[in-house]
Amino acid sequence: MQLDPTSGWCHDVRHCPSPNFNERPHGEISLLVIHNISLPPGQFATGQVQRFFQNQLDPAEHPFFETIKALRVSAHFLIERDGQVTQFVSCLDRAWHAGISSFEGRETCNDFSIGIELEGTDDQPFCDAQYQALIALTRELQTHYGDITLQRICGHSDVAPGRKTDPGPHFDWTRYRSALQHRGDNQ
Repeated sequence: MQLDPTSGWCHDVRHCPSPNFNERPHGEISLLVIHNISLPPGQFATGQVQRFFQNQLDPAEHPFFETIKALRVSAHFLIERDGQVTQFVSCLDRAWHAGISSFEGRETCNDFSIGIELEGTDDQPFCDAQYQALIALTRELQTHYGDITLQRICGHSDVAPGRKTDPGPHFDWTRYRSALQHRGDNQ
């Protein structure tokens, strides 16, 4: 995948534009936030995450959808279990993924972060294909946004402690960070 720095959209990924974004107040991109999501909870490859980020969920399809029908959220990217990457919001815009959040004393992380959702749950390991895609995407983002260093990559649970738990205890931070430090592999 290759990021077009003028548009903020990646080539060679699926585009599924979300209406849930707005302009970054300062244009700064200096943080990467990793999340997990599945809709309905614990179910994969349903296409419901894409519908959710486009405000198209049908509350009648599942009882859980009734509880989230009023939410207007998005992320920049979703990496599905098979490694397929979907982009919802240009990296140049503010996606609505972190909510009430703080990183190193700065509030409202959406202002200066990119959000990547991994299709998954807190109680299941992620797939090799997801790590490979996440590592490749992160490297591409770091190429264009040099402020996203290893120290500025965190989980949703880190910027919203007590409120959020994702990406969860099964996310292998050691594997991910080690691969980013050793650019020669995608493991």
